[in-house]
This record gives sequence, C-alpha cells and structure tokens, in this order.
Amino acid sequence: MHPALFHWKRLEQVVSEVLVQAGARREHARLVAESLVHADLRGIESHGLERLPIYLQRIVAGLIELNEEPVVWKQEGATALVDGKNQLGAVVGVVALEEAIKLSRQMGIGIVGVRHSNHFGSCSYYAERAIAEGMILLVLSNAPEAMAPTGGIRPFFGTNPIAVGIPAGEEPSFLLDMATSVAARGKIALAVKKGESIPADWAIDRNGKETTDPKQALLGSLLPIGGAKGYGLAMFIDILCGLLTGAATGPHVKSLYDNWNDPQNVGHLFLTVNIERFMPLPDFCANMDAYIREVKSVPMKEGVSEIFIPGEIESRKKQQRIENGIPFNPNLTEELSQLCRTYGVDLQAAYHIP
Repeated sequence: MHPALFHWKRLEQVVSEVLVQAGARREHARLVAESLVHADLRGIESHGLERLPIYLQRIVAGLIELNEEPVVWKQEGATALVDGKNQLGAVVGVVALEEAIKLSRQMGIGIVGVRHSNHFGSCSYYAERAIAEGMILLVLSNAPEAMAPTGGIRPFFGTNPIAVGIPAGEEPSFLLDMATSVAARGKIALAVKKGESIPADWAIDRNGKETTDPKQALLGSLLPIGGAKGYGLAMFIDILCGLLTGAATGPHVKSLYDNWNDPQNVGHLFLTVNIERFMPLPDFCANMDAYIREVKSVPMKEGVSEIFIPGEIESRKKQQRIENGIPFNPNLTEELSQLCRTYGVDLQAAYHIP
C-alpha cells in the first residue's frame, strides 16, 4: 500500500480547522498547524502530525487552556519572562520568540524565559522564523522525564532539545536542532507503532541493560548523546528552562502522554542575537556563504558524495515535499482521517493532486 501524499498548505488548513472545531482560536490553530506541518515537511515525523491526536486528547481532557493568551509577565532591559498560561505550546513559543526578536532589535540581544507551557513542537520551527527575521536564535526546552543521569537507570531529565538557527545568503541557513538523547523519544514511540526494532545505543531497559526493543526502551530510559557530555547538556538545559524560569524541572515536568491530571508546565528559553549590531546583515550572509562553501569543500572519504551542513538535508527534503507532497504511512493517514471525521473536517481536502 502506497503512502498517501498530502499538499502542505491544504494540510495546514485542514489541521487548523480541526483545532478550531476543538475550541482553539483561529490564529492559535494556524500556528499549531504550521508548526506540525513544518516538522513533516522537514521529515521530522516524530514532531509532525503524529502529535495532533495527543494535542486534541489533552484539549478534550481540559489540560490545555485554549481561552488564555500567554503574557509577558516581566520585562526589563534585554530580558523577559513569559507566562504561557498553559496555552498550546506553539502559541506560547511564538509569543516568546516575537518578544525575544523585539528585544534584540532594541538591545542587540533578547533573552526570554518561559514557564507554564506545553509541548511546543520542533525547535526548528522557531529557528526558521528567526532566520527569516535576519536573527540568530538559540532555543532550549526541557521535557518530561525520559533519560537517566549517567550511571542511573531511572529517567530524570527530558530529551531536552537545543537548537540554533543562523541565516546565510545563497547557501542554506545553518539550522542545528537536536535532542540531548541519542534519539528523540518520539522516534522510539514511532518504532513501536511501526513494529520496528531500534539501535542498541538508543536506550536501556528498566534494569539498565541496552535494548533494541522500543517497548522496553519506553519502560526504561533513553541514553544521552556522548555519554556524560549529553547528561551535562540535558541538566544545563533543565536548569535554564526550569529553575531559572520557574517552570517544572526533571521528573516534575508532566508527561504529554501518561499524565491526565496536571498541565505539563514545560519551560523554554529563547535567545536572539541581532546580527546588525556586529556588521550589516548582507555582509554577514555573504561571509556565511563563503564559510559554508569552505566547509563543504573539505576532502571527502570514500563513498561520500557531499558534505552537508546542519539542517541542509531537512531543508532539501522540505523543498521536495513542497513540490511533490508529504507522504504519510497508512496507519497515520487512517488515524488522522478518523480524527478529522470526529470534528467534521474532510482530510481528503488536503491530498496532494499531481
């Protein structure tokens, strides 16, 4: 059975309509739809429409506050603190990013902490938005417990992602977006759905033994990238996103999937840098282009046809999927079409017509 192909823009409209029917404000629904489709366009399926069902379940369970607006609770100099008011994560993230960009236009730099947020999609969504504004962005988020500290066997830290977006000119922008675990938890959940095994270095089971069974991995703990280095990074992100902002930390960040009593209280941190304070933006972009070409001209080992910069493979995939449609496996297509029927929306309106 061939995967169904979806047209990215029409898919955004359909997802947006479903969220509106579920009670979200239209402009909020549009941002969440954009952020989910963004991930699927880049081939990051674990953060794409795969997440729509759980968002809707949490809305129905009253665990997401659709009628609040995130507020800039405190702002001074180049810093601000945003209270997400338990709104949809992408809505909170965009408010925080826009505040950070505004501050960096005024001050050269903007640092915005966030508390009372939810799962905010893939970090690359915010990096792309910042790049479009000619800004450098560093974005961090904590997440529900999934990864043990080095030497431990019980999860404590989330997969706490870190992302950096830096604009270029004609070359693709630099866009690093990574979990501090070897693999994102979503990838392991996806392997369970697809009935696939996982590499042995992704996770340990509940007894601390390496496992290739994704079900055992979800019961155990993910492993950090680079051993103790990844653990250190995850802890640093948790401190900045949780302790500094007044959000939850470690095991106190509530699970998106397993906790049906409490809001998540995820914390984020957005740091934007105004390139114009260092040099004119066109000069910087021209320098980035020359630099990227230099990186790509490094002699290659046997069997390698090209050196990619971070984010480049995803950005090519995005171009292809914009032109040819986004493929979804039959299970996801079926799940989405049932979901759409529940909310009186026609998923077929989003099909890609060649």
